[in-house]
Amino acid sequence: MDLVLWRHAEAVELQDGCDDLDRTLTARGYKQAIRMAGWLDRQLPEGARILSSPARRCEDMVRRLDRKYKLSNDLLPESSASQLLQSLQWPMSKATVLVVGHQPMMGQIVAELLGLKASECAIRKGSVWWLRSRERDGQRQTVLVTVQSADML
Repeated sequence: MDLVLWRHAEAVELQDGCDDLDRTLTARGYKQAIRMAGWLDRQLPEGARILSSPARRCEDMVRRLDRKYKLSNDLLPESSASQLLQSLQWPMSKATVLVVGHQPMMGQIVAELLGLKASECAIRKGSVWWLRSRERDGQRQTVLVTVQSADML
């Protein structure tokens, strides 16, 4: 299974009285999303499953891919990394799955899969972490395929 984690790009600051889920991307965030979506579109297989947090800033990003996607409440900011991995059937699924979400969940997923402490792994805004599950010599392994930052594209 390939699991591609895409953290939302730079978003406007939360204002008093506003709902966090309604925050939009900044102008810089839109540029990051467009650059990364172009890169992802070239890398992802045609049948990749795409899930996004229903937060506006995440959906704004996933729309840049111009592919079918599904909104998932499992990706809300307060959701559990372990619960999401279970719903994705990690590591047994054969699918490539792109997940568009938030910190700290993105970092918690990476930390869990790579054997790090959750507090040791922060995912930069707009970046992608591509992980792969494989079996080698009878052992299940997690391989870090690539880390890509929108600012480096």
